[in-house]
Amino acid sequence: MAESAAAAQQQQRKEIYTYEAPWTVFSLAWSNRIQHNSQFRLAIGSYIEKYENSVQILKTRYTQHHPQAEPIMDIYSACTIEHPYPCTKILWSPEGIKTPRGVGNFGSRDLLATTGDYLRLWSVSPDDEKGGPESGLMLKSKKEAMLNNNNKSDYCSPLTSFDWNEYDPSIIGTSSIDTTCTIWDIETQQAKTQLIAHEREVFDIAFSAGTDVFATVGADGSVRMFDQSNLEHSTIIYETPNLEPLLRLEWNKQDHNYLATFKVDSLTTTILDIRVPSMPVTELGGHHNCVNAVAWAPHSSCHICTAGDDSQALIWDLTQMSKRSVEDPILAYNAEAEVNNLQWSSSQPDWVSIAFANKLQILRV
Repeated sequence: MAESAAAAQQQQRKEIYTYEAPWTVFSLAWSNRIQHNSQFRLAIGSYIEKYENSVQILKTRYTQHHPQAEPIMDIYSACTIEHPYPCTKILWSPEGIKTPRGVGNFGSRDLLATTGDYLRLWSVSPDDEKGGPESGLMLKSKKEAMLNNNNKSDYCSPLTSFDWNEYDPSIIGTSSIDTTCTIWDIETQQAKTQLIAHEREVFDIAFSAGTDVFATVGADGSVRMFDQSNLEHSTIIYETPNLEPLLRLEWNKQDHNYLATFKVDSLTTTILDIRVPSMPVTELGGHHNCVNAVAWAPHSSCHICTAGDDSQALIWDLTQMSKRSVEDPILAYNAEAEVNNLQWSSSQPDWVSIAFANKLQILRV
């Protein structure tokens, strides 16, 4: 009996589900809503080197291939959205945290945002026109807004990334190659503020706790922290030794003193403590090729996942990082190809998703 329970537990730990897309998968995001008819719901974006690109919204269902067989969960595309140029990032509205303002005029609408040439907002709803076997399975989308960070011209500067504020879901911050960041009020569809954040391209932006503080990284090799209540000044938290560009930035969701970032074409991920500027707390190695993505565990302040061109996704335990260097990951997963992106589900923290080649994989950790 104990053996069978252990075997079942082992099987549960090894759960992996794969979806094959018709194109290379680059951007991806977990939905923050728990669905009654789908264990998981994600959005993925294509990387095609031309104007016409796509976003797919994926759901799961259980299929029984013959009467005696156990139902098997599979992932299917419930909706496809035509998208100009590849998405640099996708996020679903952060609904998990109760806020005084809620989601304002958008009410209970299920919102998705993307960046590329513009910031776009989409609402998603059940496609009631689908009948028969597809009844209740499919979704439809509607474009709610398209916001241009250059209000003086129809020309737009491409957006490299964005973040959706978890404490006030009416706020989105975008970063651009034109050295600026823009803080948007998506209810009014107006820019609240726009500032020159770096001396060169800004590659990423992330909000800290609350609505005012955010950090950015860019091609000038610096991590900068801003407070919207005093935008005349910013704090440089860290600069790379030779001012090598920093590509991505992730704020620890449980302990906002810590940030993770990595350089372009770097094999390591840098962990920073904003209370001790300029000096990394630790550097995470482990990868044999450049790091492409990093994600903190949403439910733990001391676990983080990194992924890269060596086809590995590595999970690290940072409990002792202030006392000694972190040499080895506690978990390693080898994908079939270079991992382009990864996300850790905030609504279901036992699950991580990775994107490689034309596949999305969901892994139980």
